[in-house]
Amino acid sequence: MGEKLQTEGRLRPVDLARGHGLSTQAVRNYEDAGILPAAERTPHGYRVYTRLHAGALRAFLALLPGHGHRRASAIMRAVNEGSVGDAFRLIDESHAELLEDRRTLQAVERALRDLDPSTVAEPTGGSGAGGTFIGPLAGRLGIRPATLRKWERAGLLRPRRDALTGYRVYDEAAVRDARLVHQLRRGGRLLEQIAPLIAQVREAGGLEPLEDTLRDWHGRLSARGRAMLAGAAELEAYLRERG
Repeated sequence: MGEKLQTEGRLRPVDLARGHGLSTQAVRNYEDAGILPAAERTPHGYRVYTRLHAGALRAFLALLPGHGHRRASAIMRAVNEGSVGDAFRLIDESHAELLEDRRTLQAVERALRDLDPSTVAEPTGGSGAGGTFIGPLAGRLGIRPATLRKWERAGLLRPRRDALTGYRVYDEAAVRDARLVHQLRRGGRLLEQIAPLIAQVREAGGLEPLEDTLRDWHGRLSARGRAMLAGAAELEAYLRERG
């Protein structure tokens, strides 16, 4: 019966589950999702797993921290379907995203180093007296004017209004804030996370409050990079076992 399947390398769902702190239903769900290869069945309908399934489960769980559930699942499905090239492409996409995140962090740090009244509000077309209108600023940042208006509603930007036209005008401080918000959004920060940082910068009159955030950001990127290495090692072991 199904209670006596752990012989000759055969494993029950509970055998896989216990080793990884999972429920047996989770193991079955992983098989149904293609994360594990399809299991053979006994005449009574019990699933029969093997060392290969155990390797697949280890690989998937190792991939999760670096790639996330959606992509780790897609990687495993591709491998189990014999589309190893597709799996490698998905892995490359994660590495490309991590590289872009690193570049974004570097851009934020450069922006912080460079932020001062003489460099933030460089002359552009369409500027009001002592500031920049919304269109040119949005174009400079590569975003839509509606995005700047959304940030304003969230309290992140404080443009003034032109006395004659009523148009928004972004002075040096507002341009600085817009650049900071833009870079932090690219780094994955939510608006509600950015708001207190902007408030601190305004109150402190400087950018020191962001130093802890940047250190945390560095740490998260390093942790993800190491997680990708660990996931790659387990996936390679699984690929060798599949032959």
